Amino acid sequence: MRIDSGLKYRYTTFMTAEELRQKYIEFFRGREHAFIPSASLVPENDPTVLFTTAGMHPLVPFLMGEDHPAGTRLVDYQRCLRTSDIDLVGDDHHLTFFEMLGNWSLGDYFKTEAIEWSWEFLTDKKWLGLDPERMSVSVFGGDEDAARDEESAGIWESVGVPKERIYFYGKKDNWWGPAGQTGPCGPDTEMFYDTGKGCSLGRGDECEPNCGCGRFVEIWNDVFMEYNKTAEGKFLPLDQRNVDTGMGIERTLQVINGLDSVYQTELFEPLITIINNLSQIKDTMAERVVADHVKAAVFIIADGIQPSNVERGYIVRRLIRRAYRYSLQLGITDDIFAPLAEKVIQIYGQTYPHLVEKRDFIFENLKNEKEKFAQTLNQGLRIMQKELSLKERGAFPGKVAFDLYQTYGFPKELIEEELQRHSVTLNDEEWREAEIAHRELSRQGAEKKFAGGLADHSERVIKMHTATHLLHQALREVLGDGVGQKGSNITDERLRFDFTYPKKVMSDELRRIEEIVNEKIAAGIPVEKRILPIEEARKIGAIGLFGEKYGDKVSIYLIGDFSKEICGGPHVSNTKLVGKFKILKEEASSAGVRRIKAVVE
Repeated sequence: MRIDSGLKYRYTTFMTAEELRQKYIEFFRGREHAFIPSASLVPENDPTVLFTTAGMHPLVPFLMGEDHPAGTRLVDYQRCLRTSDIDLVGDDHHLTFFEMLGNWSLGDYFKTEAIEWSWEFLTDKKWLGLDPERMSVSVFGGDEDAARDEESAGIWESVGVPKERIYFYGKKDNWWGPAGQTGPCGPDTEMFYDTGKGCSLGRGDECEPNCGCGRFVEIWNDVFMEYNKTAEGKFLPLDQRNVDTGMGIERTLQVINGLDSVYQTELFEPLITIINNLSQIKDTMAERVVADHVKAAVFIIADGIQPSNVERGYIVRRLIRRAYRYSLQLGITDDIFAPLAEKVIQIYGQTYPHLVEKRDFIFENLKNEKEKFAQTLNQGLRIMQKELSLKERGAFPGKVAFDLYQTYGFPKELIEEELQRHSVTLNDEEWREAEIAHRELSRQGAEKKFAGGLADHSERVIKMHTATHLLHQALREVLGDGVGQKGSNITDERLRFDFTYPKKVMSDELRRIEEIVNEKIAAGIPVEKRILPIEEARKIGAIGLFGEKYGDKVSIYLIGDFSKEICGGPHVSNTKLVGKFKILKEEASSAGVRRIKAVVE
């Protein structure tokens, strides 16, 4: 890798993703951190976000003070998914699906150890061996909510980072969290590697890590969780101060292997090759979008989410359709999804074995959704033809075009291409007005939908969390042990519980389920938490996803002899505190899965 900025440069040695994961785990295990496996992309009992957007998300109860079965020092690699930057995918570093390496202190060490260890792992030749002269850092500059982080700046100076490469930025750049609307958060310090490319925005010596030109690549972020953001927007000090760090695997591989883009790493290059072999047109951005979106769809589907018109299902549907749209742009006529999905499973199967186990399920959903969209495209063309037949000349109505895009998933590029064939332009102003109106409605719905959640630890939410355990066991007693939890979503207003069952639950069965839950509430049963080895948990009959989230030991909540369930908490101390339980609705969620909505009063 040649550097043109005058900085000292070197040739990096090639490192694989698996080597990076193992080096990281080894480093922190040597500093008394317990390794915990990656959690699902679907957050447990948390409605504040649709997906696990960061490594900290599965650990929210423990960041808020619950005891983790593995202790106060943890290390992991976590699969994550963000859709906020979906329109930016295709540049050198934005991704939908990515992996985060993380080390955690749950009320244990704080800023000094976190910063010193970050620097050691990054620059020591035994570990990553990055050139210290290329490293810059940023820290929080302070505002009305929290003070300027002079402490972190001082620690960076003590490890050898000169003052001129320590930058102070505001909340936009150096504050992390909460993952949803509420929850643990705090100032952070970020580490940047200077690629030596020079500033593409022409700022020259004025270029800084927050420039956005691509010269500086952020590879690590240490978050110092000192605050809890409330639903009212207040930042209150946490009783337990935590460290939450994150290192993006893809970006780190790019830097240490001297590459220009995350899409040149071993995690993407084989996918790009497949696309190139099938495409008739060269379009780098389109190639990257197809690779990114198919990979993300594979991981979402593997975690049990099928394409649909709502919530997580809508996201996977959007990704698949967007990938198909860009594959058409590349002139690809053969099936692109099957070979790409096969390669994703091959690349990640050893690290995430559930991909291999869910292979048929993944392929089936990709195929079905692609075929549905292909039919939708034809339907969209018919609607366009009908509209065009009603017009002699002039711009095509933007509202009609946006409805084709939003309702039918019809790509704007194809709309414009079809209009060009008829020498008709699109009314872009009407399109923009329709788009803005849709965004406002979506934002209002999202703000209402994702209020609350376990992160804020409100009393009502905690009561309903305990109620879901009672409901789960009552379902098993009435409908049989074949009932299993498929998802839980709790807000301050209601609980929602998805479970496996092949048919509608009858009204008399629902009445009996509700009665059982209220009987257990009235009985005033103590709720007890235990941390047990997995095998012992199995022996006492605990239900849950063994080992997926906690590793060798699991956290179990026992409600007398009635319910024994693996869970991170929090819960009430006695069932009498739950209040009266009432089922509001029972309905189908998806094939073979039913859904109950209920409240506590």
